[in-house]
Amino acid sequence: MPKTRKSATRTMNDASVRLAGIKSIDQKIDFQNGISASIYANKINEVETAMEEYNTALAMADEKLNTFTAAELELREMNERVLISVAAKYGKDSDEYEKAGGTRKSERKRPAKKTTVKS
Repeated sequence: MPKTRKSATRTMNDASVRLAGIKSIDQKIDFQNGISASIYANKINEVETAMEEYNTALAMADEKLNTFTAAELELREMNERVLISVAAKYGKDSDEYEKAGGTRKSERKRPAKKTTVKS
């Protein structure tokens, strides 16, 4: 299941609208307190770049997860084939079968008969 990607947040949208409004007042407005239209625009671009990098990292993580899942499926199938091979060579009631992770046939519980009460 892919990770959820980030899209433009409300804060980012508000900042873009606010920047457009500030630029409509004056393209090179500077409030003399470390805030200007260009600094504001740079911060917006910085956040957009960080979001893109985050989404790229998620895409790479999804790819790694798919690779891991496929490898795990192959291993699960191989586990089954190994146990079947041991059973074919030594039998399902052998010590070797039990050592390989199987349950010996003689050690399996037999299902109990269900009795019904007639009234």
